[in-house]
Amino acid sequence: MSPEWLGYAAAVLTTLAFVPQALKTIRSRDTRGLSLGMYVVFTIGIGFWFAYGVALGSWPMILANLVTFALAATILALKLRYG
Repeated sequence: MSPEWLGYAAAVLTTLAFVPQALKTIRSRDTRGLSLGMYVVFTIGIGFWFAYGVALGSWPMILANLVTFALAATILALKLRYG
């Protein structure tokens, strides 16, 4: 088993952990309990992790952070729109 499979397992688990919160927020549009500052910093951080994955050529890191960035950016946009 190559170490890359550990990366894929970590990527799948951490991305899946974020999906229920993202879906709940997208469906309800209720962002009152979410911190704007946290989502700004988190989304920027995920963008940097994505860039780092691209620089390394690490597909697990690229794919996981691409999906997580899309979800986090959507939640951030909802937070900015609905407060």
